[in-house]
This record gives sequence, C-alpha cells and structure tokens, in this order.
Amino acid sequence: MAAIERLNSVQLFDKGLSNRTEFDSLATLRAMNVHLDELRPLPSAADQAEAQRQLELRQQRQLAMSDTRRAHVLDAARRVFADKGVEGASIREIAREAGYTAGALYSYFDSKEAIYGALLAESLDRLQAEVQAARALKAQPGKALAAKAQAWFGFYASNPRDLDLGFYLVNGLAPHGLTHELDRTLNERLLEALRPCEQALEDLGLPPDAAARENAALFAHGMGLLLLKHTGRIRLFGQAAEALFAQYVDRLVERFDPAAPGRALPQRDLFAE
Repeated sequence: MAAIERLNSVQLFDKGLSNRTEFDSLATLRAMNVHLDELRPLPSAADQAEAQRQLELRQQRQLAMSDTRRAHVLDAARRVFADKGVEGASIREIAREAGYTAGALYSYFDSKEAIYGALLAESLDRLQAEVQAARALKAQPGKALAAKAQAWFGFYASNPRDLDLGFYLVNGLAPHGLTHELDRTLNERLLEALRPCEQALEDLGLPPDAAARENAALFAHGMGLLLLKHTGRIRLFGQAAEALFAQYVDRLVERFDPAAPGRALPQRDLFAE
C-alpha cells in the first residue's frame, strides 16, 4: 500500500513538472514574440505617406474603371431603348448589347427603370448646360428669354432621342415603372433647366405666378412643335417647327418687353381734352 502511494506521488510530481515546463515554454514564446515585435522596424512617415498614396491610386483606378463600365452600359441601353423603346427593352437585351451577362449588369443598376432614370438624368444635365451656356445681357431680359428658350428648344430639336427620354415615348406618354421618388427628382431637374426662362419673365416685370404660367405655356407650345417635328407630322402643315417656335417667342417678348422692336408704342390721344 505504501508503495502504491509513493508511485502516485511520483506521477503527480512528474505531471506537475510537465505542466510547469509547458507553462514556462509558453511564457518564453510570448516573451520572444514581444521582443521580435520590438525589433521589427516601424514604417517611416514617408513610407506611410507612399502607402496611402498607392491605396488612393488603386481606389481611383477602380472608380474610373467602374465609371467607364457604367457609361458603356448606358450607351448600350440608349441603343436598345432607341430600337425597342423603354417598355419593350429588357435587362437581358441591354446586357447582350453591352457584352455583359445579365447578372453582371446588376452590379451597376438594379433595374431597367434605374438605367432609364440614369439616362434621363444625364440628358437633363446636358439640357441644363445648354441653357446656361446661352448668354444675353442681363439688362435685356427680353433677349435673355429668347436666348434661353431657343436653347432648350434647339437641344431637343437636335437630339430627338433625348426628346424620347423626356417624353416617355413608350406605348403612350405616361411614365412606366418609375418610382415616385425618381419621377419627382427628374421632374425637379427639368424644372431647374427651364428656370432661367421663368427668371427672365420675372425680370420683365411679371409676378412669380404669372411668370410660372407663361413659362409653362412656352414649354407646352415648344414640346408640341417638337413632337410634330419628331414624328414628321409638321409636314402636313407645310411649316417648320423652328420658325413657328421663334415666332411664338418673339410675340411673347413683345407682349412684356417695352424695348422689343416689334412692340407698338402707346400713342397719345391728340383729341383728348
């Protein structure tokens, strides 16, 4: 019995020694790791700046590549929409035209309507740039009105596909598939592009509500003429849309601009007492 107890004591001692040895080894390794970390040189400020610069360059290249591919998708969608209309086109057809799979296309746009919205937003940006580029003397609001109105009319006359996008010319004149938020945003951008005409009318002395009405009438008249031109129906009347619009604008200016050449000046009644 005593022999068995001595054997157990030896085993417990050996086990304790083994555990202590393992503990000491781990502690040594941890200490070595600390020393190795302390020996590893830290990057200099110049090295850190260079690493940050390289990271930013990679991010810029990735962003540029993404923008290029996105523009490529939009170009393909523009061709498909021109051929089949927004309603008749599909994501699969747009992807095929762009040389992508339909799944890859969803990396850039989550729906056909999102593609359409991006195209229309781009179109409205170009429209606004065209209107802003039309210059006239600030002291001559009548000429400013004519220049700005002719700018947006000329943009749509020269870019019928943009007119299609703006008019939702797919199975009628109603928007299809646009979310309320997207439709509202695009309408606001169109109004922003037309705002310079309204401002010119206010500069001619019209109250804001009257200027808004005249601007709406101007846009409606121009869009009607553009639709006739775009569909070829204007030929039924033997007229040119551009000439008819210019005539409308001239008469609008004459109504409100005292300096307009064609406006009749008020005459004093010579027989009045």
